[in-house]
Amino acid sequence: MHLKRKKLRLRGTQSATFLITLILLVALPGYLAWENRVQWDVTQNERNSLSPTSLEVLKQMEGPLLGSVYISPQDAQLGNVSKIIRDFLTPYQHAKPDFAVTFIDPSEHPDLAREAGVEGNGEMIVEYNGRVEQLTTFNEHALINLLMRLMRTGSRPVVTLSGHGERRLDGIGNRDLGEFGQQLTAKGFRIQPLNLVTTPEVPANASLLIIASPQADLSEGEVDRILAYIERGGNLLWLLDQQPLHGLQPLAEKLELTLTPGVVIDPQAGQLKAPVTFSVGATYGEHPITRNFDYLTVFPFARQITINENDTWHSLSLVEAGENGWVETGDLKAGIAFDAMYDVSGPVSIAAVLSRTVNDQEQRVAVIGSGYFLANGYLGYGRNLDFGVNLVNWLAGDEDLIAIQPRTTIDNSLTLKEPTLTIIAWGFLIVMPLIFLGSGMMIWWRRKRR
Repeated sequence: MHLKRKKLRLRGTQSATFLITLILLVALPGYLAWENRVQWDVTQNERNSLSPTSLEVLKQMEGPLLGSVYISPQDAQLGNVSKIIRDFLTPYQHAKPDFAVTFIDPSEHPDLAREAGVEGNGEMIVEYNGRVEQLTTFNEHALINLLMRLMRTGSRPVVTLSGHGERRLDGIGNRDLGEFGQQLTAKGFRIQPLNLVTTPEVPANASLLIIASPQADLSEGEVDRILAYIERGGNLLWLLDQQPLHGLQPLAEKLELTLTPGVVIDPQAGQLKAPVTFSVGATYGEHPITRNFDYLTVFPFARQITINENDTWHSLSLVEAGENGWVETGDLKAGIAFDAMYDVSGPVSIAAVLSRTVNDQEQRVAVIGSGYFLANGYLGYGRNLDFGVNLVNWLAGDEDLIAIQPRTTIDNSLTLKEPTLTIIAWGFLIVMPLIFLGSGMMIWWRRKRR
């Protein structure tokens, strides 16, 4: 009898321990889920999460970021617009806790909207370190461009050589660089044309000079002014085509470069259904411009750039192409074929970067053997735009802002209404734990009856 009571007592203890453990196992996940919100983005390209670019920009912003959204709470077509904008901004506030956003109804506070310069419903004024920008389109690309403009504290202009048929950064022709110029402007660069016939020198406050494929010869005086700019430590982006240098041979000599005539032939381009006169950039030198840049670029009608040995410049081949190709020195219209006597076998360098110290500051130069790669007609090839923006950021001394553009959305979002979310939450937090608890009680009851 005593042994039987002891067994019953032991069984009861075991049952109680099992029941308490079961309750804890059921209740603990529910409590943790209730107190801690964890999200997973399962969309194809994580479109509901911030891109690494956005996270990096927010990480670099030291100090508070203030946003004032001027929006009416309801819209006849879109419904609760304030909630839409609030949901859009929430991930940015999670990544940067001192990003404070205030919602203001312009119909109730017209004086505030007028003082802020708000003209329409649904605009946000963003303030950072005393600088102010206005956002009218709520998407990741627009907001990150705005934040990069706020971070770009310098006002030194990017000057572009003009007067010789250069590719224009505000031009709309296929050979012009207008779309690229718009991207630079959106990121806070101030672009200003420069005619060295009417201007005695390259402005001392220029962040860099861009020479984009002149089509006419420069005068000796203009070349001398460019050389003087280089001599005093000015930064330069030189875009070359396969045409003659139009008087800029002294600049190539100043930079210790040999610019081989001819067009690079790249059979790899043919595999990508592109002309073999388009060089595919896939091999990059180790440099801030190409750090974490694992993308293809395309350089139409590129020419070879050879770095001469020298003690003046620290030089690096930035892009190599035509691994199985060559530099075609003959007439392209007469047929494309490798001639070992005249042509140069690949791979060849089609872009180079140079740097040196002048007056205790680093001077930066980039020479690209294709002006086409940033032209309106070719900017969308590969990641040419990202590569070009990285180039200008580095040359202007803003390498901290070098980043790949926010990704393009390629999938649709799944939006669940509040009643559906409530049912799912009750199912996981209440119903399922009750099922587990009921199952445990049944098992316990059956064991007790044995």
